[in-house]
Amino acid sequence: MKKIAMSALVMIGLIACGGPKEEKKADEEKKTDTEAFSELADEEGFAEKHDEPLEIEVYALGEMRKVATANGEDANIYVVEKEGATNYVLVLHEWWGLNNHIIGEADKLYDKLGNVNIIALDLYDGKMATDRETAGKYMQGADENRINDIVMSTINQLPADAKVATIGWCFGGGWSLKTALAAGDKTVATVMYYGMPVEDIEKLKELNSDVLFVWPIQDQWINEEVVTKFTANMKAAEKQLDVLTFDADHAFANPSSEKFIETAAQEANAAALAYLKERLK
Repeated sequence: MKKIAMSALVMIGLIACGGPKEEKKADEEKKTDTEAFSELADEEGFAEKHDEPLEIEVYALGEMRKVATANGEDANIYVVEKEGATNYVLVLHEWWGLNNHIIGEADKLYDKLGNVNIIALDLYDGKMATDRETAGKYMQGADENRINDIVMSTINQLPADAKVATIGWCFGGGWSLKTALAAGDKTVATVMYYGMPVEDIEKLKELNSDVLFVWPIQDQWINEEVVTKFTANMKAAEKQLDVLTFDADHAFANPSSEKFIETAAQEANAAALAYLKERLK
């Protein structure tokens, strides 16, 4: 593992060439980060990098609950809570959905973080994928407005004095940052595992925490260009970003994936836990 401060990454030069290339760049900038990540499902090799999840059995410590949303359609959340705790970790799932792997990760966080409540959000409204094709369809079909509604409705039911941390992987890595932004001044910590960052510097200025970004350098899509740009944007927003690099590939921290690298995952998870414990004191 290598920890890189904001200033340590080298900017990749972007040359404005004018004409069609400039128009293409302008079109790309109109996309939201969610749209940009979702479109990766159409790129050659992206789906193949996601091994179909292995079966994982969990003995859930918490329970599924419903949360009323602004549009009147209830959202699903998985909750593990401690009586009297006002610290919360919001967990955002991968493109597979809120499956046993994510429930297991929520339970581990509950066990290891002490006086904290864990809420895993279901961004797919009950749908779960067990193959790449379905996962790609679910991710591309996810309605950003609906997800924002789920996120805000979950945040709005938290106590006024709640401290909020977020953590997510892949599709949920990007939503970890967006959820941290949505939680406003409640946010004290943000962990992103190989997720697509928000590019809007003005939005990043509203972030109330630093960010711990876990990056496998073999990732062809959340690649050096993406991380370099995120580093520059966070610096421009005057926000702290710490990038932990691993000689691994996308989904290396998921034990239900064949890309799983146990030693790297343990190191990344230990760093994330230490980060969360420090900020949720």
